[in-house]
Amino acid sequence: MQPDLSFQRALVGGSTQGIGRAVAEELARLGATVTLLARDEARLRQVAAELPTPQGQQHDFIVADFSAPETLAQQLRTYLTAQPDGFHILVNNTGGPAGGPLLAAPVAAFRAAFEQHLVCNHLLAQAVVPAMQARRYGRIINIISTSVKVPLTNLGVSNTIRGAVANWAKTLANELGGSGITVNNVLPGATLTQRHTSLIDKKAAQTGQSVQDIEAGMLRLIPAGRFGQAAEVAQAVAFLASPAAGYLNGINLPVDGGRTGSL
Repeated sequence: MQPDLSFQRALVGGSTQGIGRAVAEELARLGATVTLLARDEARLRQVAAELPTPQGQQHDFIVADFSAPETLAQQLRTYLTAQPDGFHILVNNTGGPAGGPLLAAPVAAFRAAFEQHLVCNHLLAQAVVPAMQARRYGRIINIISTSVKVPLTNLGVSNTIRGAVANWAKTLANELGGSGITVNNVLPGATLTQRHTSLIDKKAAQTGQSVQDIEAGMLRLIPAGRFGQAAEVAQAVAFLASPAAGYLNGINLPVDGGRTGSL
């Protein structure tokens, strides 16, 4: 069954590249009108122009920087004054914190990541939920990481902040479930994106291993025997965004080829 998102409006964060862009493309392909949210206006214009329009949708964008949460929230509030019906779907997504061991991380790195991830997610939810409550329908989907189930080596700040976001989402799911709004988390595993490449390159530089050896070691831990595609994560998001997923609420859905060592 292919989800039908015709006549729905979706707000997708971090949507000029990687998983965010793949999500925007998939939701648009299924009929949603997509508003992109990122900081690079030139790339936003390009991606918006390239999104599928099977229903003749008019996609648009909001220029905002996740390192300035209050400004982001104000820009969204301004946008919503011209779109009083708001959004049916919110996809929270932004780039992950830099890698590194936990004890070596400066306190400033935790503060920055907390604001860019949890605080921004919270402000976006506060802005879009009232319209969802009014129509008694909404989907909030957070792109996080499998680290909320099993912490990942050398991603100390990310492991910490991702766990906070997951618990925020579960609490919100409990609070909003009676309003016809679901809140779920998608947990990508090793997915072929710019971040994936940069983490491998950094590890190679630090350890002296070749990129090929690092990739081979990672693949040995994935039962599927390959890295994921951003489009595969997007398809999971699209299902959770659809009416068919109305009784799925407060879950963590790994999309990782079976790598995560827990249920």
